[in-house]
Order: sequence, then C-alpha cells, then structure tokens
Amino acid sequence: MDPGDGAGGEVSPTLEVLAGGHTVFSSDGSWLHPLLELGAFLTSGPRPRGELVAVDKVVGKAAAMIMVHLGIQRVHAGIMSRLAVTFLESRGIPFTYDELVDRVLCRTEELLAEIEDPAEAFRIIKRRAEGAA
Repeated sequence: MDPGDGAGGEVSPTLEVLAGGHTVFSSDGSWLHPLLELGAFLTSGPRPRGELVAVDKVVGKAAAMIMVHLGIQRVHAGIMSRLAVTFLESRGIPFTYDELVDRVLCRTEELLAEIEDPAEAFRIIKRRAEGAA
C-alpha cells in the first residue's frame, strides 16, 4: 500500500484503514485525532468486513494501543517507535515500518509508557483530546 507522496497538490492521508483490500476509512488529521475519528466511524454503523489493516504515517505506543483497542489486525507505519514495536509484538499484531525510531517525540508516548491496557489508554487519550478542544 503506497499512501502517496503528496506530489501534484495531492494530500496523502495520515491514516488509512483497509478491510478486504479496500480503503474503508482515511483521515488527514494530526496527532491521534484520526484514530479517535476511526473509533467513531467503527461504532457508527456496521463494521467493515475483512481484516482491518492500518497504514499510518507515525505509530508510537499510544497509536498502537488505540489500534489494538479498535480491533486493527495489521499495521504499517512510515515511522514506528520501539515502544510501539514492543507493544504490538506483545499482542501478536503483525506490523511493518519504513523507519524505526527509539521514541516518538510526543508527550502522550511518555504518558502511556507504563500503561499496557488498550482500553485505559483509549480513555486517557480521548480525555486529552477533549480537553484540548
């Protein structure tokens, strides 16, 4: 899956989710907002059929935890943190990445460093997003 390079004025999504090989959701939002939008999308109607695959530009532990909470079954990241790798491995979620980094420079990654429950992480992130609005 090539999310595009933005050439020719085309904006590539920051998050794209596929089911059965077809794009069922995409967002060009920032921070973790696309994953929160995905959560709303997945609960608003019938769940897409097929394996849910996320293609995200940056995946830190926070994003990985939300993805697991939302039922994503495979992940590809442009940039992935070692904390995300450790978390996804612990949950048996297959993943690939273009670039591995020690950490994503984000306060949320630090905030969730010791948390292992995806539902708890989702609640924390949702509260942070609502507080920032």
